[in-house]
Amino acid sequence: MSQLALPLRTADYAVFDSFWTAGNEPAVAYLQELVGTAQSPGCWLSGPATSGKTHLLQAVCERMGDRSVYLPLQELVEAGPGILEGMASRPVVCIDDITTVAGKPDWEHALFDVWHQLSDAQGTLVLASRATVRESGFELADLQSRFSQLAVFQLRTLDEEELARALQMRARHRGLELPDQTARYMLSRSRRDMASLYTLLDQLDAEALRTQRRLTVPFVKTVMPD
Repeated sequence: MSQLALPLRTADYAVFDSFWTAGNEPAVAYLQELVGTAQSPGCWLSGPATSGKTHLLQAVCERMGDRSVYLPLQELVEAGPGILEGMASRPVVCIDDITTVAGKPDWEHALFDVWHQLSDAQGTLVLASRATVRESGFELADLQSRFSQLAVFQLRTLDEEELARALQMRARHRGLELPDQTARYMLSRSRRDMASLYTLLDQLDAEALRTQRRLTVPFVKTVMPD
């Protein structure tokens, strides 16, 4: 996926088909309709760190291809607001960790410009943050007002059973069989965010292929650190 001149990559697992919706169906449905039409002002996704915000933003970009751009502000904040120049040339702009730059006047004015450029071009802005719009901390009143016009979705985290099902769905996409007992064992020995679990699954897949083993609990024990 071309991302202007920015050396950014989206995760290969971050597609709609690998997102376990479980309680987040309205947000997923909205975003899938958005990528089908690209005729919406956009939305604001809020929720805890492990609720899937980044996954969904990257899924939008995966579906939209070169008509979109993904900007993780926690990684880009040191580059300065100049990186936003020209971003509105894409029909869909997805900005992760948007509140990273709240309270920074130069960034807030740059975001305000992006908003109006996208509005004039009938583009779409998809934003994500742990905070809600009201809690975002933006000091530029006009920017806060514009963001308040977006559709808002509060994402929920998955419980243990849902995490296991999401992990098994990812395994199936890779052509792997992940038994219930193995999925539960992985959850008991790993961080609970999906990025970490998917990374672990990738490691297990590579080792299982090398050794021609199935993803049983005894095999997983030999691969996972204590």
